[in-house]
Amino acid sequence: MPITDLVRVYVPATVPMLASLRAAGRLGDGPVVAHAVTPALREWYAEGDEEELEYVAFTRAAQAALQLLRHDPGAPRRRVVISADVAAGALVREDVELGSSTVRLPQPISLKEVASIHVDGVDAAEAVAAAADVVEEALAGDPDARFTVDGAEDHELEWYAVSELDELT
Repeated sequence: MPITDLVRVYVPATVPMLASLRAAGRLGDGPVVAHAVTPALREWYAEGDEEELEYVAFTRAAQAALQLLRHDPGAPRRRVVISADVAAGALVREDVELGSSTVRLPQPISLKEVASIHVDGVDAAEAVAAAADVVEEALAGDPDARFTVDGAEDHELEWYAVSELDELT
């Protein structure tokens, strides 16, 4: 398959999900929700270059990882984003809302599609824990909750090669 037929997607995850990826060789059992540079995102950020658009999609995946953490209180308080290159034809646009970066993949992400893994450093745990507790309220427009989530977003996720997966789980 020519490389132009691939699209980079950013999949929100948690540390326990990384363990499942390592054990099963794939992420999830069914459809996977991810973020990518979509036509709706391009239209919304018409002035943004490709790198800026990728950063927006990545940041949205990191925020979605906060939602996963909120619903998994046993998971370490570290956001995880898995960058993967998938076939462009496999993407299903979630909605057509202007600015949306959400896509759905009908099948799990395989380990061979993973390009890199991004995980919060240990120093971000406190801010991420606080943000995970209020992320739903922030998305609903609560300014105090938004401030807390922004505090977590001040921490850059660390980059790991796929070969380092064993060390992350």
